[in-house]
Amino acid sequence: MKKLNQVFTFLIINFYLINNSFSAEVDIYKKIDLFGEVLEKINQEYVDEINQSESMDSAINGLLQSLDPYSAYMSPEIFNEMQTETSGEFGGLGIEVTMESGVVKVISPIDDTPASKAGIKAGDYIVKIENTQVQGKTLSEAVELMRGPVGSSIELTVRRRGEKKALTFNIVREIIEIQSVKADLLENNIGYIRLTSFNENSSEQIQKNIKELENNINVNAYILDLRNNPGGLLSQAIRISDFFLDNGEIVSTKSRKKSENRKWFAKRGDITNGKTLVVLINYGSASASEIVAGALKDHKRAIIIGENSFGKGSVQSIIPLKNNGAIRLTVAKYYLPSGKSISEVGVSPDIEVGEEGDDFSIKTEKDNQLNYAIKLLNG
Repeated sequence: MKKLNQVFTFLIINFYLINNSFSAEVDIYKKIDLFGEVLEKINQEYVDEINQSESMDSAINGLLQSLDPYSAYMSPEIFNEMQTETSGEFGGLGIEVTMESGVVKVISPIDDTPASKAGIKAGDYIVKIENTQVQGKTLSEAVELMRGPVGSSIELTVRRRGEKKALTFNIVREIIEIQSVKADLLENNIGYIRLTSFNENSSEQIQKNIKELENNINVNAYILDLRNNPGGLLSQAIRISDFFLDNGEIVSTKSRKKSENRKWFAKRGDITNGKTLVVLINYGSASASEIVAGALKDHKRAIIIGENSFGKGSVQSIIPLKNNGAIRLTVAKYYLPSGKSISEVGVSPDIEVGEEGDDFSIKTEKDNQLNYAIKLLNG
């Protein structure tokens, strides 16, 4: 027990040293003594015998989660699994998630995945996985519960805004293969490009599709659909933004370390030759999607249509620990050309158009947001 107290003492002291938070008002050493006393009381008096190692992991994770929803502790087992490729042994549901108020929150379901087909929506709160309550679990633990063999089913209990009763979804796990770019030619020669994630070859796929459209058809305008796109690589967000801009700042990052403060700028050359551009976003548009939408909006290069985006505007680093575990720690924030932060605010549309109807589905006849964009361009 004494050793555990010493470990946590070291953790808290280092945390406060990093954040330069010593102040006259707070005597940190008294807080450390208080923590040791609480831990001792739990160990002696709690109704059930506790696993002290798990309690310390929870305390460490609680410290990190108090900073923001994206900082978290990974035990050696979870960190090792994150680095190990399973190559088909395990299946997934196809959702990007975060933690909010102690439960798992869906950032976005990915197109054509089990979660998307089952009806999971951005903003849903997963409160139960099978018979296990999510409250009290870490994000890594909750994600681990959702993993399983390909072809096996899982039951998720979801709370959704506007719904009085909890919703239950039975989903069959699959290997998730994401085709990040889909292109089509809509009525009146409107080029439609749907980007579902920012992976290593997304910019190449977009460039290829636009060149094919430009070479074969006289395209009048473009729609870039970033709805339910949870993000991905920053480098891809910068390059894709650059495709539609001739100059100017795309995004910047700001950190406590001046050496990590950076700005990225567009190079000359708009591959669409300045044709009218509409960008579709919704609550499932996060991170890299928000960088692209925000940059194009700030430069007045595109009309943004849809709903306010998610608001994930921060950079996380994976920092290994001596116990072979790691922490995921927020080290910087994204800022748009206007100087505004994306964090917790997101990007607001120029024209707000909410999803209509229970049978709403992206790029179908029931897609009122896409239909609005088409009418606007034709008008």
